[in-house]
Amino acid sequence: MTSIIDLVGNTPMAALQYINPNPNVTIFAKLEGNNPGGSVKDRAALNMIRSAIERGDINSNSKLIEATSGNTGIALAMIASMYKIPIELVMPSNSTRERTLTMEAFGAKVTLLDNIETCRDYAEEKAASGEYFLLNQFANPDNYLAHYKTTGPELWRDTDGQITHFVSSMGTTGTIMGTSMFLKEQNPDIQIVGCQPTENASIPGIRRWTVEYLPKIFDASRVDRTIDVSEEDATNTARRLAKEEGIFGGMSSGGAAWAAIKLAQELESGTIVFICCDRGDRYLSSNLFG
Repeated sequence: MTSIIDLVGNTPMAALQYINPNPNVTIFAKLEGNNPGGSVKDRAALNMIRSAIERGDINSNSKLIEATSGNTGIALAMIASMYKIPIELVMPSNSTRERTLTMEAFGAKVTLLDNIETCRDYAEEKAASGEYFLLNQFANPDNYLAHYKTTGPELWRDTDGQITHFVSSMGTTGTIMGTSMFLKEQNPDIQIVGCQPTENASIPGIRRWTVEYLPKIFDASRVDRTIDVSEEDATNTARRLAKEEGIFGGMSSGGAAWAAIKLAQELESGTIVFICCDRGDRYLSSNLFG
């Protein structure tokens, strides 16, 4: 019998047909919006909760808390509901209304604060009281190990080992860390490319962290190159993906796609895969597609 949990992962890939500038390079979008919770974060949420249960860190009598900018919260709310564990999610107040409503639909308590840094501090303080268990996606190895176990192997399998470049937005950095670990074990020559916002740009799902808030799971040696993406380029590319490729993703997906396109312009040949993190319907109340 298949449950929602069994449907996490094994997402499809689609090749860009119209906005790829180089006919000698294939650019694939890894469509993570096809996960049951609608984003790549389903993978990390499942692995963090399931691994904590297996270790005996949490059970149905526990109370979870986590700071999130959105997608991780939705994924955690869905997975926690399946394991019958209550969860409080702490999110920036400028997050789209769709996110809050989706978390609440899964039964989560949602607390809105000023920004993600404030949310992280609040969650850590409440966990320190002993009443809550903090999953802490920013420092939890189970975050990136989810991608070592699933995302990396899928990319290797579905490109028949032909992948030459992997492009991912960097937020918690779990996706790029775990996928890099696996792909480099298969072929050290595969290039791992991370995306971060340009200075002062605001792109949901991609962060340029200050030193004190840099995720503890981040290891710079696992990223071969970092490409800065502007808010305008991320927005315009997300719109182009929808209008020209039929790929409906969010702003971070647009950022990763822009970086992949920029990369393709530099190459003689290759196979690039970028992470299309979530679905565009998470952003309909914003001005992304307005």
